[in-house]
Amino acid sequence: MIAVLRIGHRIDRDKRVTTHVALVARAFGADVIYITTKDEKFKTNIQSVCKRFGGGFQVFTGIDHKKIIKNWKGAIVHLTMYGEELEKAIQRLDTNRDLLIIVGAEKVPPYFYEIADMNVSVGNQPHSEVAALALFLDRFTKATWQKKQFNGNIQIIPCVKGKKVRSKETP
Repeated sequence: MIAVLRIGHRIDRDKRVTTHVALVARAFGADVIYITTKDEKFKTNIQSVCKRFGGGFQVFTGIDHKKIIKNWKGAIVHLTMYGEELEKAIQRLDTNRDLLIIVGAEKVPPYFYEIADMNVSVGNQPHSEVAALALFLDRFTKATWQKKQFNGNIQIIPCVKGKKVRSKETP
């Protein structure tokens, strides 16, 4: 089980970035995303993508991050530009253990640095949390996310030019 915990989502300011965090999480192998801020519109939008494109990705908003962390049985990784280098950290992670990945929106309080089993740096320059999550999940899953079958009503068929889409009729 791979879960993403998005902390500090500001509805007016972060809606596009948080949406992209969720889309990357879903496409790159995570099973669930927890958003600390209650945002039903965000939840509905991501569930709509899941319904059309398939997969069992789950979305929860308005969650208490301390409860999630307290009850988490696997490893907790916080993605930050201040942490251990990505390649070194990945080598130390057990891929057979559940993983909770913490991704911030606004300034991250010290609590998250302290509670994490690992603070992992995807580069030491300011960058997007979307890019950090994508790179981390790619390395952690050893790119197996590319082979994942979502079995949705809409399937994108890889092609050199143009767009190839297969659409199943919904009952």
